[in-house]
Order: sequence, then C-alpha cells, then structure tokens
Amino acid sequence: MTGGPDPTTPLWRGAVVLRVLTLVFAVGVVIRHFDTYARPGLAVAVAAVMVVWTAVTTWAYLDESARWPWFTGLDLAVCCVLMTSSRLVLTHDQLRYLATPLLPTIWVTGAVAAGAVRGGPAIGTIFGIVISAFNYGVRGFVDTDLTRDAVLLVGAGYVLGQAASMSRKAAERLARALRAEAATAERERLARSIHDGVLQVLARVRKLGAELGGEAAKLAVLAGEQEVALRALVTAGPPESTEDGTADLSSRLQVLATDRVQVSVPATPVPLPAAKVAELVSLVREALYNVERHAGPGARAWVLVEDVGDTVVVSVRDDGPGIPAGRIEAAVAEGRLGIARSIRGRVSELGGTVTLETAPNSGTEWEVRVPR
Repeated sequence: MTGGPDPTTPLWRGAVVLRVLTLVFAVGVVIRHFDTYARPGLAVAVAAVMVVWTAVTTWAYLDESARWPWFTGLDLAVCCVLMTSSRLVLTHDQLRYLATPLLPTIWVTGAVAAGAVRGGPAIGTIFGIVISAFNYGVRGFVDTDLTRDAVLLVGAGYVLGQAASMSRKAAERLARALRAEAATAERERLARSIHDGVLQVLARVRKLGAELGGEAAKLAVLAGEQEVALRALVTAGPPESTEDGTADLSSRLQVLATDRVQVSVPATPVPLPAAKVAELVSLVREALYNVERHAGPGARAWVLVEDVGDTVVVSVRDDGPGIPAGRIEAAVAEGRLGIARSIRGRVSELGGTVTLETAPNSGTEWEVRVPR
C-alpha cells in the first residue's frame, strides 16, 4: 500500500453494486419458486439474511477503514452456509432434476469479487473454487451447467484479482514517481543555493590558498576536493530504491567523484538489487582507499561502470606505481585482509568475478563482473 487512499476503492464499489444487483435477482427467484419449496418459510428467512448481509457488506466495503481481511473470509463463509441451506428448502426433485436455482443463486458471486479485490488473483481464484465446490456439493452431482458456472466463478475471481493487483502496483509506481519528482525539485533548489554560496566560497578558498602557498596550499587542495565532491553530490540522481527492491548503481557511485577520482557511468540508470548495490559501492570505496593509501598523494583514479545486459562491469583504475608481485599474498600471510576480504570476498559473495591487472609503474586496475 502507498499510505494514501486505497487505489482499489472503485473496484470495491463495483463489488457492492454487483452484490445489490444479484440480491434483487436472488429475491426474485425466491418469489418465483416460493410455492414449490419444501419449506417456504425457511426460504423467506434465507432471503432476509441475504438482505441484511448485503447491507452489512455494503457498509464494510464502502468504508475503507472497515475492509478487514477476516471480514472477507466471513463473507465467504456466510455465502457457503446460505448455499447449503438450499438442501433444507428445495425438494429432492428441484435439486436433482428440475435445475431449480439454489437460494442465493448468483448472489454468492459478490463474495468472489470481494475476495479478489481484497487478496488479488490467487485469493479470487480460491474463493471461486470454494463457491464452485459448494455448488457441486449441494447439488450432489456434476454436469455441464455446473461446470460452466465453476469456470465463470474461477475466471472472474482471477481476472478481478489481477485488476486489483495492477491497481495497487500502479498506485505504488505513481507515488514513487511523485516522491522522485519532489526529491529532484528539492535537489535542484539545494543545488542552486549551494552553487550561489558554498561552492563559490570553496572555489575562492582553493584559488587564494594556491596563490598563498604553504599551509594555505594544503587547505586549497582540501577545498578543491570538497568542491568536486559537493558538485557530484548535488548533480547525482536520488539514491532511492524502487518498489521491487532495486537501486541505481550509477547514482550511488557518482557521489564518490573528487578532483582526483573521475566516475563515468551510463546515461541511463543501472538497476541492481539494493543489497548488491551496497556491496559494490563498499567495494569501490575500498579500492579507492587503497589508491589513496598506497598510490601516493598525486595519484588519480578512474571508476567506470558498464551495463552489458545480464552483467554489470565495474572497473577501478589508477595511475600509481602498481602492486609489486607477491605483495597481495604477503599481506594475507601477515594478516592484512583488505583486498582478500573487502574486494575478492565481496565479489565472491555476489557470485561475480574479479580480475587484477597491475605492473610496476603501470598503475592498477580492478575489473569486477557481477551478474544481474
């Protein structure tokens, strides 16, 4: 649910209208066959119960706060009991040979409709099967007409349930789109404010610090890094997960850009399961941390994301001195498991592969391939 109005309210209203129309038909059938029933007084009582229950369900299904799941099950139970009461009202010939309608007749389709709207296609189908089973059981035989009714009940339950499910999903997608639109508008407003204030100050600090030199030059470098990072943050898309549990890898990685880290991503989102995105972002952070720690203060790094259909490729490359041969194995032997656990371990858990290309004075490149 989206937290707003129930998107299936029009379907609930349709179920109520169906219940009222079928009630009129059922009461007419009782009046038509009144003189032929074995217990006409009981038939009147059953008709009265249908009228009262229609009023109760009308109130419950039109009031969004009263659409309790258990009440829909109770609705089905009441319909089944009233169908069973036909064995006490109809004569043996009416049940077996004259094809006299059961007392509730098509009124019971209202329960199938309510179940479908409440629980979707699976519940709608189950409600249709239950009503059909009682129809067979009360009659005591199976024929073409009863089977036709069963097909219609089950089919209607499935189709109406599918419509209810699609209505809910459409409402969720609309709500998510509205939230994304609002988030984008807010980010644009903040971006304008930051550009007119914070970014201009950082740019001025960077310029003046570089001119002054000394300790001020170090502040200039830090200001430049924060300026680049802040620009990447306000220009990246909102990192919100979608209703199916996926997130955009591109927007999560763009915020890692600095003056020494360049991030290149596809123009379109790269959706992956949110948990997998989180692991890949942590992996890239670890690789960039290794660049900062081992490649030297002047080293630059490049992060590249490629979407190749059923596989997502993430590459992290730097222009540092490279990793000496045997250095990784030696680090593992010394108990330092940064690469073994943070990079290779994560890729293994994600079901992907990782390759390392490095050579003296030729930089280092990690290429991670993760299946969708």
